[in-house]
Amino acid sequence: MSQPATRCLLALAGFVFPAACARQITAEPKPAIHSGITELYQDGGGRQTRWAGFENPTAAKGAGGKANSGWKGHAAEALKAGETKILLNVSGCGTVRRIWMTFHPREPRLIRSLLLRMYWDGSARPAVSVPLGDFFGHILGRMAPFENELFSSPEGRSFNCFVPMPFSTGAKITLSNDSNEDVPYLFCDIDFELQPWPHEKGTLYFHAYWHRERYTTLGRDFEILPTIHGRGRYLGAHVGIITHPDYTGWWGEGEVKIYLDGDQDYPTLNNSGTEDYVGTAWGQGIFQHRYQGALLGDSQLGHYTFYRYHIPDPVYFAKDCRVTIQQMGNDTKEAVLKMIEKGTPIKPVLVDHGGAEKFLPLLDGKHPPDLAQDSTPGGYVCYLRRDDVSAVAYFYLNSPVNNLPEITSVQKRTEAIPEKNPPPSK
Repeated sequence: MSQPATRCLLALAGFVFPAACARQITAEPKPAIHSGITELYQDGGGRQTRWAGFENPTAAKGAGGKANSGWKGHAAEALKAGETKILLNVSGCGTVRRIWMTFHPREPRLIRSLLLRMYWDGSARPAVSVPLGDFFGHILGRMAPFENELFSSPEGRSFNCFVPMPFSTGAKITLSNDSNEDVPYLFCDIDFELQPWPHEKGTLYFHAYWHRERYTTLGRDFEILPTIHGRGRYLGAHVGIITHPDYTGWWGEGEVKIYLDGDQDYPTLNNSGTEDYVGTAWGQGIFQHRYQGALLGDSQLGHYTFYRYHIPDPVYFAKDCRVTIQQMGNDTKEAVLKMIEKGTPIKPVLVDHGGAEKFLPLLDGKHPPDLAQDSTPGGYVCYLRRDDVSAVAYFYLNSPVNNLPEITSVQKRTEAIPEKNPPPSK
């Protein structure tokens, strides 16, 4: 991870540590936090590096690679249908630094059926409860080679995460196979460090929340992140779209809105459209950058994905936070009128007659809301639509648990997700 991003993530603001962790404080001066290339030459100052994997599931000192007399005797395990496997279970104060994983087979519906959970400091409720693929950037279960600031898959066959995940008294990570298919090969490494002192004041817990609407409600924004309460930082999201077959044109005119600290009807943060939010313009192709990208654009199946991380442009909140995206498309006026004639659930909201000075807002009370009454020929229309939308929201919070709902059933997670990887789009 690059130096600026690592510094941003390690400067998160925080929580009070329980007495169990506070008792570990010693009279020794606390070393500087390792936060980038400039600290490569510094020692750990008491930190202990540990790797948890099947060759050393407890991550104990001097206990790695014992199976088969040290000759790769326990590199992988099977994950049977209905089974939950503990990948990490450690006590103490520390930070998860890296997660790597792969398995076989890697088909979209199976990837959506595997459920990743993370628990901090002995909490019964998970801070993270997300389908495995969506969490690691393989949104909609569709794998692709990529690398960004927080996740990567060098050749589209693996799952890498570099998000720092601090914990105060303990960490547990599990993987559940909610499908009816066994996974014969599962490989995993979780790299973390332990430290004999509490984290600095202001350190937060990592959370991730996934949910899906198939299909969204006309005129109601999709909530990337429903309202969460507490102090923290919104880190960003992975979003997947399966377009509704009844609509034509471009699906991504919707604006992203971030409601902060008591915002009600209108948000504090607002952008100008979906592709604008991920840093591109005039539609959205496939690209990958450090903080924003779109890894899938399958017009045959109507599958589209994108990611956006607020690392250089942090989003902090002191009391609460809510993130939404409007469900809005765009097409020619002629095409929109045809959809209306067919009875497609649709609501025109804006007509573009050739430039910002010629926008015709249909809902401002000054113009007829009926598109058919617009006598000017031609133009493009922004209209409200319904699509299948799913999202993982990433955030840090000053609590190891959040107030968000439990994840939905595997049947609802995997509906309309291909069982096998589709052939490449032409």
